[in-house]
Amino acid sequence: MAPPGLLRSWLGQSRAMSLAMSRCVLEPRPPGKRWLVAGLGNPGLPGTRHSVGMAVLGQLARRLGVAESWARDPRCAADLALAPLGDAQLVLLRPRRLMNSNGRSVARAAELFGLTADAVYLVHDELDKPLGKLALKLGGSARGHNGVCSCISCLNSSAMPRLRVGIGRPATADAVQAHVLGRFSPAEQELLPLLLDRATDLLLDHIRERSQGPAVGP
Repeated sequence: MAPPGLLRSWLGQSRAMSLAMSRCVLEPRPPGKRWLVAGLGNPGLPGTRHSVGMAVLGQLARRLGVAESWARDPRCAADLALAPLGDAQLVLLRPRRLMNSNGRSVARAAELFGLTADAVYLVHDELDKPLGKLALKLGGSARGHNGVCSCISCLNSSAMPRLRVGIGRPATADAVQAHVLGRFSPAEQELLPLLLDRATDLLLDHIRERSQGPAVGP
């Protein structure tokens, strides 16, 4: 059992964090649209190919000036940061659950912020594209990606736009798990800064364009 003083301190910090995140949700909605951008991956495994979606979210937060604003929200088991984009607002999300359960965090955050599935962007690794290649897919099947499968199941929809970040496929099927859970090689790491910048550009351009269109979500 923790000492009473330590327990009171922990409870106070927990309440303060919960209150801060509650304010983020309960504050008046900005005049423009609101979008959720989720970087799929495995918490605690930064720098691995399977968590490249989280790396893109880190670059996106830096670009928007909110890299120091990440806050843990226990309600959705994720780190969240809010960022303005013109008249719109972006909710940046990095799940704290394992990849196969990322959808539970994404769906809960969408519920908290009153967003429908088509206002939720998923950023994730893509085996069938070489490193450096990007593609924005507008809904559809998960193509075997477990994190996307989880999101489709938990959101009960396949309408989410997905930014697919190529990580390349190994020569043999039995090497796939080690490949996706492995870290980028030194040669690959040299390509990452430009890749993350391009991924951020693609996301922001697409969201800006959609923000000029009809309202999305409630």
